[in-house]
Amino acid sequence: MQQAGLSQWLDTLQPQVESALNPTRHGHLPEWLNILAALPQLNASSIDFNTDTIRVGETQDCDTKTREQLTALLKKLHPWRKGPYQVHDIFIDTEWRSDWKWQRVQPHLADLTDRVVLDVGCGSGYHCWRMLGAGAKLVVGIDPTLLSIVQFQAIQHFTGQHPVAVLPIGIEHVPPQLQKFDSVFSMGVLYHRRSPIDHLLELRGCLRQGGELILETLVVDGELGYSLVPKGRYANMRNVWFIPSCLTLESWLQRCGFGNVRLVDENITSIKEQRTTEWMTLNSLQDFLDPDNPALSIEGYPAPKRAIFIAERI
Repeated sequence: MQQAGLSQWLDTLQPQVESALNPTRHGHLPEWLNILAALPQLNASSIDFNTDTIRVGETQDCDTKTREQLTALLKKLHPWRKGPYQVHDIFIDTEWRSDWKWQRVQPHLADLTDRVVLDVGCGSGYHCWRMLGAGAKLVVGIDPTLLSIVQFQAIQHFTGQHPVAVLPIGIEHVPPQLQKFDSVFSMGVLYHRRSPIDHLLELRGCLRQGGELILETLVVDGELGYSLVPKGRYANMRNVWFIPSCLTLESWLQRCGFGNVRLVDENITSIKEQRTTEWMTLNSLQDFLDPDNPALSIEGYPAPKRAIFIAERI
């Protein structure tokens, strides 16, 4: 990070991370850390960050007994939401097919070769690994969800050290107007922010002049100026504040100092992309749609629809 010009952030980062990883902050954290400590030491004969399923190790790298023990340990880090991964022939079938989102995003990106990248709300870091595989010089992911951090560290245990980090903090902990990242991703975050305009300004502050923003979020159909503000839950999610129309979101981006704004993808989320699996056994999207009309959420709002915008800091 220092070599990438992020020394200003390093001045405050260590105490932020230490505070976030205080065992008193989450009752399960000591248990999760014990799981990390118990992971076996295995050499990976191959690692591939450029496949839909991130692959670490081969069948021959791990005997059957060790693989069974490893499977049991990794399953204790339930629920696995973002992926998929294959670790020494163990397929971690996550709730989200995050590779589908990457397939929608990647064709529209600037070349990530030698770029310094920030992934806001990165979860367990699946997309961080894909960004690294696409040639990024450094990828920094941030997410305050401690289980996601531990899941990333579990995968990193087997990959070894690479120029990628996932930190247990939110974007509010990034120094304002840092202006050091070549690319900033915010995927699945905007609708969770009480002030979407402030979030867009925070993202802009992370980017260098001419840097690229990749924004993926929920949207609804509607005219310029329209935004859905759920009265309570949306698709059973408690913390959804604003879901704008595409025209509204485009105007927000322009108002916040972004240029060359373009909508590159719209996609209705399917129950094949987000679903219950052996590695995420809780309720998922199918349970949050109206059983009589899957075009609606269980609250009667339009079913989840996502859009991807690309823009540049001007």
